[in-house]
Amino acid sequence: MSLTEKLDKIRSPKLQNQRETSVVLSAVEDTLKDQKYGSTPTAYFAALLALLSQSVSPSNGIVNKDLATSVVYLLDIIAPHVPAPLLRSKFSQILTSLAPVLTHNYIEAPLIRSCVGCLESLLVAQDNGAWALPQTQVSPRRAIAGLLVLASDHRPKVRKRAQDAVTHVLKNPPPSPLLDHPAADMCAETALRSVNDMAASGKKKGKGHRQEEHQPGLMHALQLVKTIASASGGWPSKKIEPLCEVLMNISRSNNEYLTMSAFEIFEVIFAGMADEISSAKLPKLMEAISELRPSQNDSQLLPPWIAVMSRGFDVSAQVSPEDTFQKLPELFEMISGFLASSSHNIRVSASECLISFLVNCVPDTAILEPSIYDNKVLEKLAKAATALLSVKYQPAWIEVFTVLSALFSAFRWRSTGLLDDIARTVGELRGNDSFNGKKEADVVLGDAVEAMGPDSVLQILPLNLEKPKAGQPGRAWLLPILRDHVQNTNLTHFRSEFVPLSDAMVQRVKDNGDSEKTMQIKIFETLVQQIWTLLPGYCNLPLDLSTAFDQSFAEKLANMLYEQTELRVDICKALQMLVESNREIVNIEASNQELLLKQQITKGDAQKNLDHLSSFSGKLLLVLVNVYEKTLPQYRGYILQCINAFLSITPEKELLETFQRVTTMLEAALPKSTPQTQADKQKQEQPSAGKMPPKIHTLMDLIITLSIYLPRPTFPALFSLAALILPQSSDPQLQKKAYKLLPRLATSPTGTLALQDRNAELQSLLLTTASTVSTPARRDRLAAISVVVEHLPRTALHFIPSILSEVVISAKEVNEKARTAAFDLLVLMARKMSQGGQINQSQIPHMAADAPVTQASLEEFFTMVSAGLVGSTPHMVSASITALTRILYEFASQLPHAVIEDLVQTMDLFLTSTNREIVRSVLGFVKVAIISLPEDIVKSKLDTLVPGLMSWSREHKAQFRAKVKHILERAIRRFGFDAIERQCPEDDKKFINNIRKIKERRKRHKAADGAEAASQEPAKRRNHFESEYDEALYGSESSSDAGHGSDTERGAEFNGSGGRGQTYITEDADEPLDLLDRRSLANISSRKPMATKQVPAKQRKNKTDLDGRLVFNDDGDAHDDDDPMALDFNGPDVNDETTLEGGINAYVDAIRGRDAVQRGRGGRLKFSNKREKPNGNGDAMDIDDDGDEASAVKKVNGGGGARKEVRFAEARGRKDQGGRNGGMSGRGGLRGRGGIVGSKVQGRGLGGPKIRGGRVMKGGGRR
Repeated sequence: MSLTEKLDKIRSPKLQNQRETSVVLSAVEDTLKDQKYGSTPTAYFAALLALLSQSVSPSNGIVNKDLATSVVYLLDIIAPHVPAPLLRSKFSQILTSLAPVLTHNYIEAPLIRSCVGCLESLLVAQDNGAWALPQTQVSPRRAIAGLLVLASDHRPKVRKRAQDAVTHVLKNPPPSPLLDHPAADMCAETALRSVNDMAASGKKKGKGHRQEEHQPGLMHALQLVKTIASASGGWPSKKIEPLCEVLMNISRSNNEYLTMSAFEIFEVIFAGMADEISSAKLPKLMEAISELRPSQNDSQLLPPWIAVMSRGFDVSAQVSPEDTFQKLPELFEMISGFLASSSHNIRVSASECLISFLVNCVPDTAILEPSIYDNKVLEKLAKAATALLSVKYQPAWIEVFTVLSALFSAFRWRSTGLLDDIARTVGELRGNDSFNGKKEADVVLGDAVEAMGPDSVLQILPLNLEKPKAGQPGRAWLLPILRDHVQNTNLTHFRSEFVPLSDAMVQRVKDNGDSEKTMQIKIFETLVQQIWTLLPGYCNLPLDLSTAFDQSFAEKLANMLYEQTELRVDICKALQMLVESNREIVNIEASNQELLLKQQITKGDAQKNLDHLSSFSGKLLLVLVNVYEKTLPQYRGYILQCINAFLSITPEKELLETFQRVTTMLEAALPKSTPQTQADKQKQEQPSAGKMPPKIHTLMDLIITLSIYLPRPTFPALFSLAALILPQSSDPQLQKKAYKLLPRLATSPTGTLALQDRNAELQSLLLTTASTVSTPARRDRLAAISVVVEHLPRTALHFIPSILSEVVISAKEVNEKARTAAFDLLVLMARKMSQGGQINQSQIPHMAADAPVTQASLEEFFTMVSAGLVGSTPHMVSASITALTRILYEFASQLPHAVIEDLVQTMDLFLTSTNREIVRSVLGFVKVAIISLPEDIVKSKLDTLVPGLMSWSREHKAQFRAKVKHILERAIRRFGFDAIERQCPEDDKKFINNIRKIKERRKRHKAADGAEAASQEPAKRRNHFESEYDEALYGSESSSDAGHGSDTERGAEFNGSGGRGQTYITEDADEPLDLLDRRSLANISSRKPMATKQVPAKQRKNKTDLDGRLVFNDDGDAHDDDDPMALDFNGPDVNDETTLEGGINAYVDAIRGRDAVQRGRGGRLKFSNKREKPNGNGDAMDIDDDGDEASAVKKVNGGGGARKEVRFAEARGRKDQGGRNGGMSGRGGLRGRGGIVGSKVQGRGLGGPKIRGGRVMKGGGRR
């Protein structure tokens, strides 16, 4: 911001405390104008100095505080723009005037911050002569000493302003040959003294009582050290040793913040030394840190020291990579010694430090072009790493394995010969069944395979599968490791090593013949599959592609594609990888040196590989196409991807031949397609999973895949083929594939040009085929129309109104993807129209030849869509309203208010329609209008919208009542309850009041539950939609707890902690959940788990007599006063089949009971499918409905005896008939199949319907 802008901001103050400053500035400007000095920074500066001397006196202190605050504030703004010589000449005067302010104990922070800003500008302008003056005089050193005191002030804003000022001063030293600022040593000494004093005072406080967890003084002092370190290019050289000692002592503190602050200071110091100027300090700093090496077993200080060493040598490797690399073996041995420590933290820190050394300190030149000295360094590192696998480091083998993985990654292909012993030792450990670190060993061996290559690893650790030698175990476990890590190696090794092994295994399987497969034969089949899963890795940038991939190998792969269907996936992936990996290298933006370092291959080599593969592409395409035709649709996707990859490198001549051959076959197959009946169409739309599709579908897939690689001359034939297929509605799937051709062409530059050139032809084709489109092809047709609209020239916009009716009616499609495509196309059309252009209405179908030419605009597009509102069918009207809703939501901010008001008024009329389909769309429009339209427009229409909505609040079909309720809730949230209630008819105010009461009840519940409810109840799940429009239209929050407050408040609540979802872990009582196990995801849920219902130790059993019939105790026992049923806790269970009586009862029930088997006509057995009551006896619940009183009656069948009628306690607390459940509540209820009878009994009058699930009698009669 310039000086003029800052002063303009002061002249028009917005806050009360800025008015005084504005008055002072106005007075200064009036004075300058009267004296004709001009509005220059120097003139402002001179006038403000005169005012400063009046407001602040060295002898009397602050004379006028308000005036001083304004003057110093203006000086802070003006001083950076004043010439440096003038500032140097006035330094003593200004510092003397500001001293009373800076030394005052109770001065306000704003005035101090302005003084700091003035001092900052003064100090930056000083030269070497001024900085040479001692601190005892009125000099810059005295001023910066005051800034250092303020930099540790307890007030955060003052402290921050002073630290920024110190940083700015130290970063702008006067011209000098010295590296550091003249005041850097003084600042460093002062800050270091402050840190020592604060640390010593903290130790004194810790004696005799618990040390305080927070030491603000020490934290502020450390922040000052960090500020000076970041500003002075690291740290002054003379003060490095004491700083390192202090920081290392602080690092062993229990306070995590202090430890973190100490490390941040080291990080800032190292970062400041990364440039060429300050790098001279680095050796001295690293030497000082090395001399502070802690004890071997100091678990507190050793990990931070190791971390500092790691970061320091990382910076050293950036400054002087060769010298650091020569020191690496010594450093590696020193740090690796800590891996033998008994402390886990020390071992982890040491391993991380070693990994950092290997990643950052091994230069690329030592790998690409190593010298003799580099090879010696690599040998020393390999020897030191091999020693880590001794018994001495066995407790740290997990950490050692991570270091070895980094070593293989750092050495890359130089690992061969140097790290063979490591690979052999780790492989032998991995083959031991009792070894527990198999997973970590697999990672090391995988990195070894990537670095050394599979051929070198298999020479060290042979598989021993075909002809195992005595005493050497088989290593089939190596195959999955090779599969995951083989890349950028020699393809010849696969041909010489694994192809013969696979052939031998296949021959053993064939020798078994048709006999039953033994376990050994199944193992052989598994090994064959695992062997061929290695091929994609070998085909990922092979180094010998031109020699390894020859005619014989291509024929081998072709024969296997035909014969062994289970290997097709791996072979197709391998062929695809051959093309795509080399093409990626050709297209990548990197130098050949970087590519050689990472992939050992250059762009030229990759292009040669592609040229070599292109010589085989023609024959391989024939094989792939034949295999594709013979594969079921659900298994052929990978084959099409492989075909697509080879088409990208096929020469143009062979592409034309392939295209001609496929089109000829397709045209020959087209006449064979005869008209189908509706049943045939349905069968074709749902093909059988095990049935091959028609050949014409396969050919069309190939045409679509070929299209983006074809040259321009073939496009006329391509478009004519599409024009031949699109009108055929007899084959919906074929028509669907034809429509996919246009979006496919739009993905290539050549296809895009063709779409632009033939846009008029495509428009005509789409218009003529509109009547023949089938339902399954609707979505793809809309995608094709989108491509044409996207490339429409501005002079051909008449296509939009010509096709608009079809797009609008598609907004009501049953298929969701088709609806989404229609909505996206509507938005695309609106954007195209908003860009401008001409609409020749005479070219629109059914328009007069002399129709005028209109200009395209967004308003014109809305007018076109609105034409559907006068449609002849409710379906068309509803679709037009839905389309208007979508584009209004997208472009409401770009439309004039008059257009929006007309739309809202029109929809207000449709709200009074009697057609439910139209009103359903209008409700969506009203909801979007309330949510997204300007408040003034919607609020003015509430007097008609609210009564219209209320007229549909009594309609329960199609959830009209729920939709209206939700719209009203959103309206109340935006406009307030009073505004909606005023417009509501008197008869419907009960509905509005119900909404208000529900919201108030939610507020009360939320307030009553408090924090406990927030912690116990999981957050309500928000509905997620694919677009903001879907969320606005279909999103419903009426059932959530956030139904009150404004939208802004709701957004704040949701973004805050109260709106976040909670995660719950279901844990077994006996065993804690292992979060590292993948299966633990099944025990993690976003919903609160319900407490498991505990089964009582002793079940309550019904009291029965000797015949097994229920016995009810009319008087009740002492413990059954509240239960109308007397339950026997102590009697024997006569229904237990282990007793004699229980056995007899079970037998009688089996032959004569309700579930007994009966014989029907013809002697056929019949079984009863009636559900048994919960009590097992089939008892019925009868309801006596005698006007106001109701009682539950229990009818008990006594096995042929007399019927006993028992009445329970009368139900109390009867609800109104219009209640939500329409029932009455009482005590002593009995739960039947249809609900709780007696507790909640459905209220019905005489002659009402029977209660579901129970045998109910009218009145009190018997059945």
